[in-house]
Amino acid sequence: MSGPGLAESLKGQPRVVWVTAFAAVIAFMGIGLVDPILLSIAEGLQASPSQVTLLFSSYLGVQVLAMLVTGACASRFGAKRTLLAGLGLIVVATVACALAGSIGELVGLRAVWGLGNALFIATALSVIVGAASGGQQGAIVLYEAALGLGLSTGPLLGALLGSVSWRGPFAGAAVLMAVALVLCATRLRSDRHEPRERVRVLDPLKALRHRGLLLTSIGSALYTAAFFVVLAWSPFVLGWGAVPIGLVFFGWGLCVAVSGVVLAPKLAGRLGERHATIVAVLAYAALMAAMVIEDNVVLVVAVVLSGVASGLLNTLFTGTAMSASGAPRPVASAGYNFCRWLGGALAATLVGHVAEWFGWSRAPFLVAAVLCVVAAGVLALNRTRRDPRVVPAEAVLVGGEA
Repeated sequence: MSGPGLAESLKGQPRVVWVTAFAAVIAFMGIGLVDPILLSIAEGLQASPSQVTLLFSSYLGVQVLAMLVTGACASRFGAKRTLLAGLGLIVVATVACALAGSIGELVGLRAVWGLGNALFIATALSVIVGAASGGQQGAIVLYEAALGLGLSTGPLLGALLGSVSWRGPFAGAAVLMAVALVLCATRLRSDRHEPRERVRVLDPLKALRHRGLLLTSIGSALYTAAFFVVLAWSPFVLGWGAVPIGLVFFGWGLCVAVSGVVLAPKLAGRLGERHATIVAVLAYAALMAAMVIEDNVVLVVAVVLSGVASGLLNTLFTGTAMSASGAPRPVASAGYNFCRWLGGALAATLVGHVAEWFGWSRAPFLVAAVLCVVAAGVLALNRTRRDPRVVPAEAVLVGGEA
């Protein structure tokens, strides 16, 4: 799983690649943008922690369902129009979020945001790969860098603007996404002459009939559930203000970026993708177990270090999934990501209730650790040989067509 590094991938790229990558950074900011302001939203809208974590579950839940139709939309309307529709929905949703008057409105608008995000990021990679110079591997590294940069800057933006008002991060995201929308509308190539392969709505689910892809997708769903326990619940356990929480998750996001781009290919080259994924998910389980310790310093260190494991797993899981079956990559990716984000949506919905059921604020971390151990067991069962019809793992998406 070796290929060009980030520096080589940045050289000589056409403007369309930079425009799409910039838009991808902004889109990925949306995942962690609300982290630093969860407590502020709860106070400002008189909402409980369980209600506030629905901001993640509505966003992810709609994104999960949308994954089944984005491929069909792109094949019918073209990548550019699908991408622009997604950006347009995000702009509308973020503006409305900044004006929301209740937690119910905010949860509903985050669902619209999730739909827009699914339409955008499901097609952004294909645009980057189609336009990038230096081959597909370099484009993948660039996309992974955009993912990591978005994950790291989202919490930072949320912290800086959230220190003024919880509405600030939404307004800031709306401005940035509007800029991305204008750039993509004016700089991306027309869809008229682009070849299109017909994709049906149920094709992604049919792709999951392949045992290797199914097991990998289940393992990823369990890990992603743990991932969103960290993202959605640790701010409530820490109980800090927007800026300290934002700085913690900024460090976390940097670890995700560096690990996914630099460390994952090296670990996969040494151990093989499947074994490397098992090692990484067990390391994530250990970090989840450490978060159970009643010490906020330990929790902060474990959260930041979990970014290293997350960067590895984002890359390794998707590489394994895309190498597992002979289904077309967009179809296999949609099926895989349907399972993957379903795990995140369920975790974000249930995490507050788990703490209430156990009567212990750190119980969700213990559940997350167990889920990661189960994920390692599922991966260990996956001894399916790579389908000879698919491209090598180093030539497919890393980081996930989220």
